Amino acid sequence: MSRFDELFEAAKKARLNAHAPYSRFAVGAAVLTDDGRIFAGCNVENASFPEGWCAETTAIGAMVAAGGRRIVEAVVTADAALCTPCGGCRQRLAEFAPGEASVHVCDTGGLMKSFRMADLLPAGFVLHGEDRKS
Repeated sequence: MSRFDELFEAAKKARLNAHAPYSRFAVGAAVLTDDGRIFAGCNVENASFPEGWCAETTAIGAMVAAGGRRIVEAVVTADAALCTPCGGCRQRLAEFAPGEASVHVCDTGGLMKSFRMADLLPAGFVLHGEDRKS
């Protein structure tokens, strides 16, 4: 099984656990770290919209809690035509992923389109003096 297949399966599995009682729009995400670990997450909504968590946010949180700091590849899956990460999640991913990292967008059947992180967020926020090269 390829790393992409592992990420896709982890994202699909996480999506099944989404807590989306308001939107009924379940999303799953998985990130691969530079040391080969995979962390998955799903969206978690609450009544104080928009204070819920996106699937990418949940996956990144799990990664950070386990000591991960560098994303080399990510998968987002939803039952939609092309569910790319929202702006906030693009910035969150960019905090941990180099510009050349791949972000794959999938529906529940498989790959729809792949992007480079730098193409998803070409001018993200950086701290003064921070060097985030692609």
